[in-house]
Amino acid sequence: MRSPPFGSRERRAARRYDLSLPIVVRAVPHTRSEPCHGRIRDISARGIYFITDEEFTPGAELEFTVALPVGITQGTDVSIHAHSKVLRAEERREGDTTHKGVAAVIEGIESIRGEPALS
Repeated sequence: MRSPPFGSRERRAARRYDLSLPIVVRAVPHTRSEPCHGRIRDISARGIYFITDEEFTPGAELEFTVALPVGITQGTDVSIHAHSKVLRAEERREGDTTHKGVAAVIEGIESIRGEPALS
């Protein structure tokens, strides 16, 4: 295991998991009738970073729902619904397309539902 470069230090208190999963996001209060969709880039117990085509501003309150795959949850379909606040939003170029990258702090998990996976 290599040490971090001189002068750099991991500041996160919770372990971060690099995942690429679909996410459904809504602004709070619900100002639109339809939620927006995106993909998680990484998630921890305290924060989330996702890519979307929607624009969010720092300080915006969000609700999100994500379904964790059975491989991560050891045979149970798990859906997480949480409340978060945007810390930063940035443009991300992927090839010829520009998306928005959103970093948010998770302020509370409203529900975690688990059901045995269907075979």
